[in-house]
Amino acid sequence: MVTHEAPGDTFWDKIRAGAEAAAANHNITLNYSNNQDAGEQSTLIQNAIDQGVDGLATTLPNPDAIGPNVQKAADAGIPVVAFNAGITDYTNYGASMYFGSDEDLAGQTVGTRIVQERPDSHTLCVIQLQGQVQLEARCAGVAKTSPNTEVLYVNGTDLPAVQQTIGAKLQEDPSITDVVTLAGDVALAATQAKADAGSQASIATFDLNADVAQQIQDGGILLSVDQQPYVQGYMAVTSLWLNLTNGNDIGGGGPVLTGPSVVDQSNIDVILPYAQNNTR
Repeated sequence: MVTHEAPGDTFWDKIRAGAEAAAANHNITLNYSNNQDAGEQSTLIQNAIDQGVDGLATTLPNPDAIGPNVQKAADAGIPVVAFNAGITDYTNYGASMYFGSDEDLAGQTVGTRIVQERPDSHTLCVIQLQGQVQLEARCAGVAKTSPNTEVLYVNGTDLPAVQQTIGAKLQEDPSITDVVTLAGDVALAATQAKADAGSQASIATFDLNADVAQQIQDGGILLSVDQQPYVQGYMAVTSLWLNLTNGNDIGGGGPVLTGPSVVDQSNIDVILPYAQNNTR
């Protein structure tokens, strides 16, 4: 399993938890590696090919850079599945299955909810890693259903700087009514930035962790659009096992969607214990 996990991003703990659970269930040796730099991630995939792995599960946040080595793995007879990032590109590079969220649909879901709450909304969509296809697609989706949306780029590996940047933007432009973040840790930084700026903006986010879930229950965050990363990790490994042991191909030639799954105050009481257990 090769991903674009960035240092300190707790989202990936759930991916790995799911992958490790599947590996334990099926007696699989799981080798996990990651690098947020697309060139380095591509090198990790080449390393996996050189090691003669039986199967490869990978993310495709920058398909042009990572895809050629994914194709090399497939050409070498290694079954490949993609997950989390690259839903529109995985079939171009020899991956037979995909597990993840439809990010455009997920973005539209958030935008629709915002406009329902505030028809005259002015939305700030915060992208923490510029150029990654799945993140850009989320904000583009938000803008489709909430047209008065602007994008703010931040460095997601430096959360104090993220908080300061969002806070400065909220102070500079008090017309912002809604902030959409694309990761749980960034959402928590945004809630603090909102408080520091004295803003009344509503916070919505993609992805879930225990702290975000608690904020939803307490009313500090409106909602999370969960792509269910535990399921992504679990199914990426399980699908390879099924393919290798039983010739299975899951999805009928299309992606298997793990989201969007909306978490808000209507269902948070059920989901909170799973978030605290690191499986949601």
